[in-house]
Amino acid sequence: MYESLRRADTVGLFQVESRAQMASLPRNNPDKFYDLVVQVAIIRPGPIVGKMMNPYMERRQGRQEISYPHHLLEPVLRRTLGVPLFQEQLLRIAMTIANFTGGEAEELRRALGSRRSADKMKALELKLRAGMDANSVSPAAQEEIVQSISSFALYGFPESHAASFALIAYASAWLKFHYLGAFTAAILNNQPMGFYSAAVLVKDAQRHGLRVKPVDILRSCWSCTLEKEEDGKLSLRLGFRYVRGMREASAVELEAARAMRPFGSIEELARRVPSLTRADLATLAEVGALNTIGEGVHRRDALWQVERAGRAAGPLLESLDRDEEDSSPLRPMEPHERMVADYASTGVTVGRHPMAHCRPQLRKMDIVPARDLSLLRHGVKARIAGCVIARQRPGTAHGFIFLSIEDETGMSNAIIDPDLYENHRSLVTYAKFLLIEGILQNVDKVIHIRAKHIEELTVTAAPMQSHDWH
Repeated sequence: MYESLRRADTVGLFQVESRAQMASLPRNNPDKFYDLVVQVAIIRPGPIVGKMMNPYMERRQGRQEISYPHHLLEPVLRRTLGVPLFQEQLLRIAMTIANFTGGEAEELRRALGSRRSADKMKALELKLRAGMDANSVSPAAQEEIVQSISSFALYGFPESHAASFALIAYASAWLKFHYLGAFTAAILNNQPMGFYSAAVLVKDAQRHGLRVKPVDILRSCWSCTLEKEEDGKLSLRLGFRYVRGMREASAVELEAARAMRPFGSIEELARRVPSLTRADLATLAEVGALNTIGEGVHRRDALWQVERAGRAAGPLLESLDRDEEDSSPLRPMEPHERMVADYASTGVTVGRHPMAHCRPQLRKMDIVPARDLSLLRHGVKARIAGCVIARQRPGTAHGFIFLSIEDETGMSNAIIDPDLYENHRSLVTYAKFLLIEGILQNVDKVIHIRAKHIEELTVTAAPMQSHDWH
């Protein structure tokens, strides 16, 4: 499990799934619970503004000597390698190095809160410096200590909160590693949550070996469920909650009717579950959920039968030849058409990833799959392409944009500098598929493309039409 965390394999994991967390996990290299406590706390504005993150990571990897602003602070800062990260540490620093009483430390804690007063902070700083003077703390050390405390004036994060969050992150990682099916089903049944869409969560689970099955009128429930395969393994069945426009009450009615006896035809389904609208039935047909009613039924067959069922109550049906009605003249959907229908009607697909459909063209364009980026040398020019799944512009990033894009092999990350962003603002903000060319950075197993060129991805394959997959 910790190996997965060290690889930043954290899609869907509470608190450690953001791009910034993924970029720091390999550097932190967690191998015990307290490392997760630090990990949760360190990717926050306080440590970043206070320039504490990089020193901690350098010390964690043995590239920087562990030191303390003053020898009196070693017991306070030992667990965090001499770098103050938590609000509790700052209070103990004040009591240890500046002789603050418990009451004065509590006053400092309140002053560090959101209702802080500039006058109070100034008075407390003078008191801190007076206490440090009494303990013969050098001016340089005083500046370092005051800077640490000032950085937490807005963004102090308590160690107790970090430990609570880390426990949930640990439990999430343990469940994903040991019970992938149940973990994925639970997350899908509680969307929206976290950084990633259901489409990304499904593809990540599939890459980890989970078999995900489509919505099926004879097997699905409202929520996503688990099914046991012949080999004893569990697969995940998508629930009706992912059929756009379908109401939970209709799904409950459908499940009750199905429990009495299976549906023999789409016409029977429409008759026995009257709360299913014609639009519901058409959507179910489009995503292949009705294919299991009858032999050899494909999606367009099912759509044809839905139309017939819609006329079933009228006199026209009696005058039509039933055999002729049963025979659909429509051809089956092509794979990419099924994919488009899946995304349009459920927001996810259990079939091939959109990028897999155009991989031959991408190879001709020298685009590197996400999983192969680790094979490239630091500093080489590289091209990546995929569906944009996350855009972030942190307030502490000085205008830089961080993009995460996905192909059928995994996720890759790109850094867009402010000038490039200004030249391609609309593209970076709204495009669904991007091609990015730049310099590959591979430092401490953290891989990014520092973008030099960006364009919307256009290839000849049908899946690259401008559909909003996510």
